[in-house]
Amino acid sequence: MRITNKMMTNNVLTNINGNKNSLSKLEQQYSTGLKISKPSEDPIVAVRALKLRTNLNELNQYYEKNIPDALSWMDVTESALGTINEILTEVHTSCVQGASDTLTTDDRNAILANLKQYKEQIYQEGSSNYAGRYVFTGYKTDTSLVFDEATTNLDYTIKENLSGSDIRIVSKTINSFDMSDYDSTNPSATSFENQPQAVTAYRLQLSYADLKTEDNDGEVVIRFPLRDENGEYERDEDGNIAYDEYTGIVNMATSKDAEAYQPGSGSINFLADTGELIIGEDVYTDWKDLSDISITYQKNSFSKNDLRPEHYFDCEVTDTTTDDAEPIIYTKQDQQIEYEINFNQSITVNTQGSDAIKHEIGRTIDDMINAISAVIEVETKISDTEKMLEDGNLTDDQKTTLNQMLEVLKIEQKLKTEEMQTSFENSITRIAKQQDVINVVEGLLVDAYLGSRYNRVELTQSRLSTEQTQFEELLSQNEDADLVETIINMQSQETIYNASLNAASKVVKNSLLDFI
Repeated sequence: MRITNKMMTNNVLTNINGNKNSLSKLEQQYSTGLKISKPSEDPIVAVRALKLRTNLNELNQYYEKNIPDALSWMDVTESALGTINEILTEVHTSCVQGASDTLTTDDRNAILANLKQYKEQIYQEGSSNYAGRYVFTGYKTDTSLVFDEATTNLDYTIKENLSGSDIRIVSKTINSFDMSDYDSTNPSATSFENQPQAVTAYRLQLSYADLKTEDNDGEVVIRFPLRDENGEYERDEDGNIAYDEYTGIVNMATSKDAEAYQPGSGSINFLADTGELIIGEDVYTDWKDLSDISITYQKNSFSKNDLRPEHYFDCEVTDTTTDDAEPIIYTKQDQQIEYEINFNQSITVNTQGSDAIKHEIGRTIDDMINAISAVIEVETKISDTEKMLEDGNLTDDQKTTLNQMLEVLKIEQKLKTEEMQTSFENSITRIAKQQDVINVVEGLLVDAYLGSRYNRVELTQSRLSTEQTQFEELLSQNEDADLVETIINMQSQETIYNASLNAASKVVKNSLLDFI
C-alpha cells in the first residue's frame, strides 16, 4: 500500500486534533469542576444528575420553606393559646376570690375591672396572625376571628346546636328595688309590696346576648329531631330527618322583668338582652335527655372583640347598608390547613378557633361580671340611702321610708351577694373545663405514638437535614470532577499532545521534493 504525504499529513492532524480535544475536555473539567458540560458527553451521568437535582430541589423546598413556615404558624398558635391559658388561670383566681364573702367594695371593683380586661385580651389573642394570615379562622385566613370594631350593619341569622346537657340551674334575685320609686315629696307612696327574693331557674344560655326579638323583626325558633320508640330519627317522605318546632316561647321585654326567670307551665321565656332561654320545669323534664336542640335566632349588633358567628355556626349574613343584598350563607366545616413537609407526608398546622376559643369562656366571664356588678349596684344604692338618712332636715315619714328602703336593700344585697358567690363557684368548674380544652389543643396532640404535631415536624426537619446532606454528596459524586485526578490526567494529556506536535514536526518537514 502506497503511503502518500497527504495521508501522513491527515493522520498527523487527526492525532493532534484528538489529543487536543482530550486535553480540552480535561481543561474544561479542571476549569468548571464538572465531569461533563453537556448530556451527550455522558448520558448516564446527565440522567442521574437530573433525578438527583429534582429530589434535592424538593428537599430544599420542604426543609427551607415548608417546614419553617409550618413551625412558625404553630409557634404563633401555641403562643396565643399559652397566653389564653395564663389568662384563664388569672380568671380562675378571680373566681376563687369572688366566691369569698370577705370582699370589700374596692375588692369587687378591682375584680370587675380585671375580668373585663381578661375577656377582651382572650379574644384579641384569637385574632393572632402569621404573615398576615389569621391562624384560628380555618380557610378564611383573611377574616379575623372577632369583630375588630363595633358593627351594626351586618344582620346574622344564627343556627346554634345545643343539647339537654347544656341546661343549667341558675340562681337569680328578683324584685330589685328601684331608687326612682322613692319620692321624697310623698315618701309614704313608696311601695315595698314586692320584696327581693331568690329564685332558681333552668337556663339554656346562647352564645350571644343583645339579640333581635319579634319587636325588631327577629324571632327565635327552637326545633329538635323526632325519634321513634327505638331512638331512631323519624324521616319525612323525602328521607330527611323530621323536626318538631317548639311553640311555647314567650318573648320577655327584659331580663329585669319580675317574671323573666319564672316561666309558666309548658313555656320558655326568651330573654333577648342576656341571650337566655329560661325553661319551665315541665319542659326541662322533657328536654334534659335530648341530644340535639336546634335554636335559630337573629343578631345585628356586635361589640368590638365579639366572636364572628361564621367561624362557629351555620349562619346567614346580610349587609344592611346595601339595598337588595343577597345573604351570604356560611356552613360550619372542619377546615384543616395542611403543609406538605416531606415526600407524601402532610401535617395539619392550624387550630380552629371553634375548637379552642369557645363562646363559653366569654359567657362565663359575663356571668361573673353581671353578678358582681349587681352587688356593686345595690351597695351603691345602700350608700346613697345612708347619705340621705344623714340629712338633718328629713321628716318622720321620710326617715321611716328611707329606713324601710335600707332594710329592703340590705336583704337584696345579701341575696345578690349569695348569687354572686354561687356564680363564681360555678365558674370555677367551667373555667377549669375550658383550660382542659386549651391544654389539649395547645399540646397539638396527634396520638400517643407520634407525639405532638410540632415534634413530628421537628423530627422530619432533622431527618430532611440528613437527607439533604446525603443528596448533596451523591450529586457531587455524580457531577463533580476529581480535581487531583483531573490535574494528573491533564498533565499527562498535555505531554501526549506536545509529543504529537513534536512527531508531526519530524514527519511533515520532509517530502519527495526534498530528494528530486
